Amino acid sequence: MTEAEQEVEVNGTEAEDEGQDEQDTKQKKQTRHDGGAADLERVTDYAEEKEISAANISSAVAQFGNQRNKENELRVAKEKELQMVQVKKEDIELIMNELLVSKAHAEKVLREQSGDVVAALEAIISN
Repeated sequence: MTEAEQEVEVNGTEAEDEGQDEQDTKQKKQTRHDGGAADLERVTDYAEEKEISAANISSAVAQFGNQRNKENELRVAKEKELQMVQVKKEDIELIMNELLVSKAHAEKVLREQSGDVVAALEAIISN
């Protein structure tokens, strides 16, 4: 073989090797991209299983609404009960002057303590 033929043979082999390398690189890139797509598919499948139905949401909202209504009813009933407790104006004024609280607060605490001035004073001081 002549020197030129050897160069062509070597150059031809190099060209084939370069073509093979390019194909291997493309296959590796495609495999990497396909693997990412498979991972993405698994993530979206998982998220779809976790979807919340509209019926569940509306039932939860209804439960919260019912609970709020019950709490409001209890609060109103307690306020009505406290309004039935008789308190003296002098006791309210005493609490207001001694502890420097508003009239509404003094009256509320006094009613909660069933009109007992000493217990009302202790309750305000402890809070």
